[in-house]
Amino acid sequence: MLTCKEQVARSSDYLDGQLSFRERLMVRHHLMFCPNCRRFIRQMRVMQATLRAMPEEVVPDADTLAERLAAERRKDIP
Repeated sequence: MLTCKEQVARSSDYLDGQLSFRERLMVRHHLMFCPNCRRFIRQMRVMQATLRAMPEEVVPDADTLAERLAAERRKDIP
């Protein structure tokens, strides 16, 4: 059986359907017995759905905004 650490390492590939049949079975077996990893997978699915729903618009002048925010942060640091 996979450890939780091994499960987490395979989570993205599992959700993207990139695991072999054997690896998918190992992941599913682990998920049957590990409520923490089941919760982690649910959270990753929600995150994926949220990211897919977000618009892909490019923020105009994102570099300028990032530079301005970085400069303001440097002013605040003693």
